[in-house]
Amino acid sequence: MSTDTPSSGPAETPQPDAAPRRRTRPEKKVEITDPKAIRALAHAARLEVISELYSTQSSRTATELAQQTGLTPSAMSYHLRALQKWGIVVPAEPSADARERRWKAAGTDFAINSGGAVAGPDFAVIDLELDAFRRRASAYARARDEHRQRGDSSEPAPAVLLASNLLYLTAEQRNELTERVFDLLRDYELDDPSRIPPGAERTATMWSMIPDDRTLPGASGGHEGT
Repeated sequence: MSTDTPSSGPAETPQPDAAPRRRTRPEKKVEITDPKAIRALAHAARLEVISELYSTQSSRTATELAQQTGLTPSAMSYHLRALQKWGIVVPAEPSADARERRWKAAGTDFAINSGGAVAGPDFAVIDLELDAFRRRASAYARARDEHRQRGDSSEPAPAVLLASNLLYLTAEQRNELTERVFDLLRDYELDDPSRIPPGAERTATMWSMIPDDRTLPGASGGHEGT
């Protein structure tokens, strides 16, 4: 999921010395522009649902999603109906055991576009996404520490990457960089999300770019971007 830009799904582990294969499944972008809908997304559980359904492109029940988010199934059902109201999720085809409704993403890609409004409701969504990133990092750190405390001598390969760059970009360059980044991410998306390559590990990615209005002494013109 993204704000003002396309989103990406789960990454496919490329084979050695092989060029990435671009996703070929049909694409359907769901873009939210209504401020009321954007405000409705400013809830951690709803963002978790969107991330799960759009990234995996698989259907889930309210009970399954509730277990993932720590809510009750009835509370999750309420959130799913709210997301359905805005066309973000839709009922999925029933499984063999049709005792509980299944839900799926309404498309393959999801984006929030507030039209560049100052202090728009999408900033609340960004706060929640950053919180989710922190939770993922903390959970990974705990799992790594437990791994070490058990005395496992096989240290896992580094799996966390966080990089920060300060750039000077024109509006055209920002647009170009955004497109290039998301084109690259699409190259690693699964063509069939139900077929995960052996050895592939579920990995969360995050990419951002925001103007830096901190003016340095002696700086002339332009804005900084990260």
